[in-house]
Amino acid sequence: MPHDSHDVPSTKLGPLPTLIFASRWLQLPLYLGLIVAQGVYVFLFMKELWHLVHDATGLTEQKIMLAVLGLIDVVMISNLLVMVIVGGYETFVSRLGLQGHPDQPEWLSHVNASVLKVKLAMAIIGISSIHLLKTFIDISNLGAEGSKFTEAGVLWQTIIHMVFILSAIGIAWTDKLMSQAGKPKGH
Repeated sequence: MPHDSHDVPSTKLGPLPTLIFASRWLQLPLYLGLIVAQGVYVFLFMKELWHLVHDATGLTEQKIMLAVLGLIDVVMISNLLVMVIVGGYETFVSRLGLQGHPDQPEWLSHVNASVLKVKLAMAIIGISSIHLLKTFIDISNLGAEGSKFTEAGVLWQTIIHMVFILSAIGIAWTDKLMSQAGKPKGH
């Protein structure tokens, strides 16, 4: 009997490999929990937006700018959650089957663990940048009694931000080296 090229050989996994492979579904409650966390961020965003609109006439330009940066921060954290939920589920649990869907995120078509790490590192840098910018804007009376900022605190916040940047560069560089190592020579 000739072998049809469309036949896919079925490999019967043993019980241990089946159990190990099925264990990826233990991550599902984690992703569902992150969806709940995103709902909390939506609530926080709406609450902060309400305060901004309600109190706008009594706020200084600096306070409005800080409030808007707070809203941007919430949006960036929400974007990070979407990347982790959608990208993580697609990479580690199961395919979502969104190919051809008009709302499929562009980055999802080529997501893998390596791409996800770089995207997450960039998102964390963005969030850290917003926090650092908020600090620099709200830094009046640095070190004065009652100030929420100290020189050491601002220095540490800046150092931590720089460590995030260096980490992201290291992750991207390692990813580039690994992708080059997997390509045949001459390409």
